[in-house]
Amino acid sequence: MKLEVDARGMQCPKPVIETKKAMEKINEGTIITIVDNEVAKENVTKLAKSLNCEVEVKEINGDFYVSIYKGMVHEEYVPEDKTDTKDLVLLIGKDIMGDGSEELGKVLMKGYFYTLTEIKPYPKAILFVNSGVKLTTEGSEVIDHIRKLESEGVEILSCGTCLDYFNLKDKLVVGGVTNMYTIVEKMSEAKNTITL
Repeated sequence: MKLEVDARGMQCPKPVIETKKAMEKINEGTIITIVDNEVAKENVTKLAKSLNCEVEVKEINGDFYVSIYKGMVHEEYVPEDKTDTKDLVLLIGKDIMGDGSEELGKVLMKGYFYTLTEIKPYPKAILFVNSGVKLTTEGSEVIDHIRKLESEGVEILSCGTCLDYFNLKDKLVVGGVTNMYTIVEKMSEAKNTITL
């Protein structure tokens, strides 16, 4: 069976949601999702791989055709069992901690991320939205701490729409790009979520 999802012009997270709906309609076959931007291409590809599907991407006239083969195990995707993480997701919505002094807020955020690297178990994932994405991009004072957490198995994800809004997409230096669908899914699945 073959299904096509034309997601050109759709805003995040619609391409992922429409692709997931199509995937739920068939047990085996091919879903071809057509998108017109890099972020949507990456997000749809990540969805397919997370569901153990083979993926092939072709660019034709500026559009991306993401072919997802359902019913075939994607050999490269094996979720790692990280024993030093707990079922906790952090949602970071700002590049400073607290309200009031911006200077103090930066100091507190730096201290927070340093402390996170020193206390185990680590959170399962850290999601960055709004101005929080500035922490995962060039010039961030907490990059080294976030890289350490990522190397220890913490999933680091920054909102693609937010990166685009702040013109930071090409300045991301740690973690991956995600969408609102994945953010909601990860927060819903976690036993605990902390929002900063």
